Amino acid sequence: MKLLLDFLPIILFFATYKWGDGNKELAAHWMTHTLGFMVSGGIVGIKEAPTLLATVAVAALSIVQIVTMKLLRKKIDTMLWVSVVIVLGLGGLTIYFHDETFIKWKPTMIYWVMGGGLLISDIILKRYVLRTMMSAAELEVPDAVWRTLSWAWVLFFAGMGVLNLYVAYNYPTDTWVNFKMWGSLGLTLVFTLAQGVYLSRHMPAVPDKAKTEA
Repeated sequence: MKLLLDFLPIILFFATYKWGDGNKELAAHWMTHTLGFMVSGGIVGIKEAPTLLATVAVAALSIVQIVTMKLLRKKIDTMLWVSVVIVLGLGGLTIYFHDETFIKWKPTMIYWVMGGGLLISDIILKRYVLRTMMSAAELEVPDAVWRTLSWAWVLFFAGMGVLNLYVAYNYPTDTWVNFKMWGSLGLTLVFTLAQGVYLSRHMPAVPDKAKTEA
């Protein structure tokens, strides 16, 4: 469930953008007449309408997530707060200035904040927050292994941040949106599976049942 909630903003952005891209005039008309007060000049053009509409949807979702968790009295992760601040900040700039460049920086900033957090907590302070995040505190794995995994995630987040900017600045917005949906999620899934394989290789072997009974 948590994994779905983490990916929900990406899925919503993708779906909203694709709908807006297929209905640009309608999206521009709705944005202008409903949220024109939030936009410099008061008019949303057809070209930027899909991105601005998707940005509004994700910003609204972020607020709903926070309010819902508050009402349910559930603990809100620090990264969710960080994500909301980044979304509202960059999203607000994107909407007001009609400039999709701001929202394109969002994934990079989140990647770098997460990587920086792991660098401080796991590499410098040696608290191995990654072990807690993976719910693997009970695993008898040497700290050196967790340190290696932490470094791998730090480098992965740093690389993903750079890759996002490369795609954002060198390809059309539609390509960036597709990469954000399929490329980023695909690379993250593959990297996570690779981490699981690496971690399993360093777990203590389970004693053979027959030998134990003998």
